[in-house]
Amino acid sequence: MSNQNNHLEQFGYKQELHRGLTFWDLVVYGMIFMVPIAPFGIYGYVAQGSNGMVALAYIIGMVGMVFTALSYARMSEAFPIAGSVYVYAQRGINESVGFLAGWAILLDYIMVPSLLYLVSAAALHEVLPSLPIWFWLISFIAINTGINIRGIEFTARANKIILVLEIIVLIIFVVLGIGALLKGIGGGFSIKPLFDAPNFSMNMVMSAVSIAVLSFLGFDGISTLAEETKGGNKVVGRATIFALFGVGFLFVIQTWIAANIFPDYTKFSNLDTAFYDVAFLAGGTFLKYLCITATAFSWGIANALAAQAAISRILYSMGRDRNLPHIFAKVHPKFKTPYVSTIFVATISLVVGLFFQNSIGALTSLVNFGALTGFLLLHISVINYYIIRQKSKDYLRHLLLPVIGLLVIGYVWYSLDATSKQLGFAWLAIGVVYLASLTFIFKKKPANMEL
Repeated sequence: MSNQNNHLEQFGYKQELHRGLTFWDLVVYGMIFMVPIAPFGIYGYVAQGSNGMVALAYIIGMVGMVFTALSYARMSEAFPIAGSVYVYAQRGINESVGFLAGWAILLDYIMVPSLLYLVSAAALHEVLPSLPIWFWLISFIAINTGINIRGIEFTARANKIILVLEIIVLIIFVVLGIGALLKGIGGGFSIKPLFDAPNFSMNMVMSAVSIAVLSFLGFDGISTLAEETKGGNKVVGRATIFALFGVGFLFVIQTWIAANIFPDYTKFSNLDTAFYDVAFLAGGTFLKYLCITATAFSWGIANALAAQAAISRILYSMGRDRNLPHIFAKVHPKFKTPYVSTIFVATISLVVGLFFQNSIGALTSLVNFGALTGFLLLHISVINYYIIRQKSKDYLRHLLLPVIGLLVIGYVWYSLDATSKQLGFAWLAIGVVYLASLTFIFKKKPANMEL
C-alpha cells in the first residue's frame, strides 16, 4: 500500500482517501454500477431498434466496450489517480483536452444519478400512486448520500448485498423463463434474438446498440476509485475487464430468453414497460411485480449509489487541480471521503430529477453523449501517451486495440440521435467558455503534470 502511495506522490498529490478496496470490491462495484438487470428498464426500446435482435445488440455493445475497458486498463496502470478519463486525457494529451474530457464525462456521471432516481421514482409511483415522485427522489438521494459519506468500504459492503439480491431476481427470471419456453410459451429456443438474416441491417443494429450501451455505462467508474484501491496499479484494469464480461454475459442471457418468450416486439403496448409484459408471460403477476420492484431499487439505490461515488471522485480530482472550485476537494476528517462533492451531487440530482420529470428521453441523451465523447478521448490518450510520448513498440496494446475501440465507439457516437448531439455540443461549448475564463481571465496555473 505504501508503494501505491509513493506512486501517487510522484504525480504531485498526497494520499488523502482511504485505501481499503480489493479486486473483488471493484468487480462488485462495476457490476452494481452497470446493474445486472439493466435491460429490464430499456428492453422495449432495444427490441424495437434491433428488429427483435436484442441479444445481438448487447453482444456488439459488449465487444465495443471491451476495447474501451482495455484502454482504461492501460491508462490506469500509468496514472493510478482518481479522476478517470479526466486524468488520463489531461496527462496523456494535455491539460486543456483533459479538462474537456472531464467536462464531457461530467455530463454522463452528474446526470446519471438523476436519471436513475427519476426512473426508479416513476416506477414506484406506478405501483404506489399515493406516494408522489418527489417522495421517492428524496428518499433514494438521502439513503445513498448517507452511505457514500460513511465511507467507500461501507459502500462496498452495501454493494455486495444489493448485487446478491439482483442476481437472485435474475436467476428467478431465467429459471421461470426457460420453464415457460419448455411449456411452449413464445417462439421456443430460437437463434433469432442473436441473428435474424431477413431483418438484419447494420445501421439498424448500431442504432439499437446506441441505446443498449446505456446498460454498460459504469464499468469505467471503477477507475475513479484508483486512490482507494490496494493491491497494485493493475488491479483497476483487471477488475474493469472482468466486471464488463461478467455483466455482458448476463445481459445476453436474459435478453435472449426474453426475446424468445415474446418474439413479436411490435405488439408491446408500452416500450417503457415491455420487459414486464415478458415477465408476466413467464411467471405471472408475481414475476412481473418482482421485476418492477427489482428494477426500481437496483437503479435507485445500487446503481445510483455507485454513480454518486464515481462522480464525487471526479469532482474531487478536478477540484484538487483547481479546474473546479477547490471546495470539492475537501475530505471528511473521519470517514476520509469527498463529502462536499457527494453532497453537491445529491443536490444536483434532486434539482435535475425534479426538472426532467417529464423528459426522461432528453436526460438519457445527455448521459450517452457525455460518456461516448469521454471514451473517444480516452482512446486518443492511450495512443498519444504510449506511442508518441513513450515511443512504445507494443503496437497491439497501445495502437491497434485503441484504434479499434476508437472506431467502434465513434460509430456508436455517430448513431446517436440528433437531440443527443445538440444538447451534448451545447454542454461542451459551455465547457470551452469556462476553460477560457480559467486560462485567460483568471490566469490559472496548470495542474502538477510531472510524469
